[in-house]
Amino acid sequence: MRLAFFGSPRFSVPALRALHTAGHGIACVYAQPPRPAGRGHAVMRCPVHEAAIELGLPVRTPARLKRDEAEHAWFAGLALDAAVVAAYGLILPKPMLDAPRLGCLNIHASLLPRWRGAAPIQAAILAGDSETGITIMRMDEGLDTGPMLLRETVPISAATTTPELHDTLSALGAGMIVRVLADMPEAVPQPAEGVTYAAKLTREDGRIDFSRDAALVARQVRALNPWPGTFAHIGQETLKVLQAVPAAGQGAPGHVLDALFTVACGDGALRLLRVQRPGRPAMSGADCLRGLPDGLHLVLT
Repeated sequence: MRLAFFGSPRFSVPALRALHTAGHGIACVYAQPPRPAGRGHAVMRCPVHEAAIELGLPVRTPARLKRDEAEHAWFAGLALDAAVVAAYGLILPKPMLDAPRLGCLNIHASLLPRWRGAAPIQAAILAGDSETGITIMRMDEGLDTGPMLLRETVPISAATTTPELHDTLSALGAGMIVRVLADMPEAVPQPAEGVTYAAKLTREDGRIDFSRDAALVARQVRALNPWPGTFAHIGQETLKVLQAVPAAGQGAPGHVLDALFTVACGDGALRLLRVQRPGRPAMSGADCLRGLPDGLHLVLT
């Protein structure tokens, strides 16, 4: 088929490579524009842009699409069979959705209609879901509301982290989109019930509130690392919490209970397995606690 591909982050790269390997003609790749990144603020291309260059594919990086009629016309002129969208980062306007013969197909990292929106992987872990998956859908003008062509599930365990689930779903979606384009299954409307939304994450979502249930806070740590990251405060110092598990113990929320850096929560306790202080390398919670003044008398907020 003659395709366009829309994607930006690392999640999208396996799908682009799978479509190219399957022999589809990729007329153009759309990706987010290069932007400053890192400590030196060097202008960097996103992972999909880099992969497209490696594959010898033309790339377009418009900053916006909604009212760009010239871009709409150029896209329509590609005479595409379909477009594949995977975590692109911009909303496709109706003229672009309607241009390909078979429409625009989205690789969405949840079992729609659960977790429509920007952060479905993190939302599934945060909520304590036992499973998630990939849905391939035909896009319409709504937020992840289009009819579904294929769904496959992936289990979520009590130890699953966002990076692990991200990579599993990325690979799954790549294989699924190739199968969908080969078979073009009948599209099925999404159920009206069970709709939930995964809002875009912010830095504040990573703040740990130790008055909450320990199991919930542990899911927060698994879901929000590496970004936006989870953190608490010891006085004026911000402590990054990189890995934590529920543990036995009771006490006033935020109080350190033992030398293993177990911290009391509203219900139960949380053992901080791996943490990072400002300007220092990551270390075990126990090692960190030994280096803090009044370690066993600390209160985290």
